Amino acid sequence: MKNIFFVVVLLGVFVITACSAGASVPSTPTPDPLVLQGQQVFNARCATCHALVPDTIIIGPSLAGVATRAETRVEGQTAEEYLQLSVLRPGDYVVEGFNNIMITNLAKELTNEDMNALMAFLLSLK
Repeated sequence: MKNIFFVVVLLGVFVITACSAGASVPSTPTPDPLVLQGQQVFNARCATCHALVPDTIIIGPSLAGVATRAETRVEGQTAEEYLQLSVLRPGDYVVEGFNNIMITNLAKELTNEDMNALMAFLLSLK
């Protein structure tokens, strides 16, 4: 009887060990430094007018999920092209229900590095 008990306990240990060997805690992805820089640019230059919370309007439309919407906003344009043009020429793509009041010289005020970082951040908003 002791041998059977020992075998059952030993089998239980093997099963638990085998099950836990494949299980791992998912790792937290390391944030992309360019996206983090873009978030800082957004916070400094865009967050006064655009929220990142869905259906929240400050002055302009919420940018929550903007990367997904940008993929299909203008036929033949990638999400990145659409977003870049929206910053460079904001009057070209005024969202229905909003006035054309976005500043037009933002691209001139940003360095190329900041513009690239801002695009990386906006493209991360899926």
